[in-house]
Amino acid sequence: MASKKQALQGTYAQTRLLLALWDLGAGEQKVTKGQLGKRIVSKGQRMTDYQQIIEHLEADGAITTTKKGATVSYTITTPVGINILRNGLSNKEFKFDKNVGAWVANALLLLLRQSDSAPSTPEIKASESTNSKLIASYEEFKSVLLEVYSLLDNQYNFDNLVPIYRLRREIAKRVERGKFNQWLVEMQADDILQLISGEIPDFTTDKQEDSILIPGTQLRSYAKRLV
Repeated sequence: MASKKQALQGTYAQTRLLLALWDLGAGEQKVTKGQLGKRIVSKGQRMTDYQQIIEHLEADGAITTTKKGATVSYTITTPVGINILRNGLSNKEFKFDKNVGAWVANALLLLLRQSDSAPSTPEIKASESTNSKLIASYEEFKSVLLEVYSLLDNQYNFDNLVPIYRLRREIAKRVERGKFNQWLVEMQADDILQLISGEIPDFTTDKQEDSILIPGTQLRSYAKRLV
């Protein structure tokens, strides 16, 4: 019972956070950490209490985090973040606290109107741009990876420095881990990509494992397109 209650509280906080991002930015603009905190942090809480939820949502591709100097901003993604928000609101055990602000009602109205007026979401997940057939050759891998690279770079403004873990996760169902590593290194040897070391924000163990370690060198976390 305790674990179920804890999970529900986590779902509540996550859904409320996503709803606040949707209300403030509608998936089109960045929301600063300060703006978000004013919406979701209740009495007796701190913004740091939400850090684990933010990291989890970022890993799932539901939100993106950008840092410019000392300013941290968040953006809810389409369709991943919006779908997670809708799933949270659809949970039969989910309910708001007794008193909710007008912003909650207005955000729900905005989400409802957006659902009614837009049968399809404007953005496409990189993984949705390719079919589910297993990749059988290096040439096919190269073509698929470059397509996914371009989509991620454009959608998330990576500035031609795409995290390798994001590339791997987008096509994970289509290629074995060993083949992914082998062919990615081969693309570097062919001067198509440069695999670069560097710290990734919130570089958790799972993100490190989904990066690539070339024997005798440092962990490579980013890919830079050369052609």
